[in-house]
Order: sequence, then structure tokens, then C-alpha cells
Amino acid sequence: MQKAKKKEEYESRIKQALGVLNEVSNDNTTPRNIRRAAKDAMDSLQDKAHSVGVRASNAISMLDEISQDPNMPQYTRVRLWNVASLLEAIKD
Repeated sequence: MQKAKKKEEYESRIKQALGVLNEVSNDNTTPRNIRRAAKDAMDSLQDKAHSVGVRASNAISMLDEISQDPNMPQYTRVRLWNVASLLEAIKD
């Protein structure tokens, strides 16, 4: 019972993260390399070959790397940090 509830919560977090990443990846005011990183993080989150924990971890790693970019608009950086926070709660 508890396991199903956790899985549901994790899927909900991933859906929220995908929504924000989709907005960032379609935002033309955001530099292209950052939009590409957001798309890559989305792909990682949707890769069913890995467990939810691994998918979340891979996406966080991509977002951490790109968040150092000095060309990133501040509002985009905050959104990506929020996504990383959402995903950090996901464990295997």
C-alpha cells in the first residue's frame, strides 16, 4: 500500500517537473543551450529503461550543470532550481 502511494507521489513530482521543463524548453527568451538542456532533462525523466530514482538523479545532474551558465536569465535559473528541488525527493 505504502509503496503504491510513494510511486504515485513520485510520478506526480515528475509530471510537475516535466511541465516546468517544457515551458523552459519552449521559452524563446532563454538561450538555446539552456533550452536544449531542459529538453535533455525531460528525455531523461521519461526514460523508462531506468528506475524513477535514477531518472530523477540524471535530470538533476543535467540541471546542476547548466545552472552555472552566466547567460541564463535569473527567472529561468529559479525555475530550474525549483525543478531540482522537486526531483531531489525522489528515491529508489
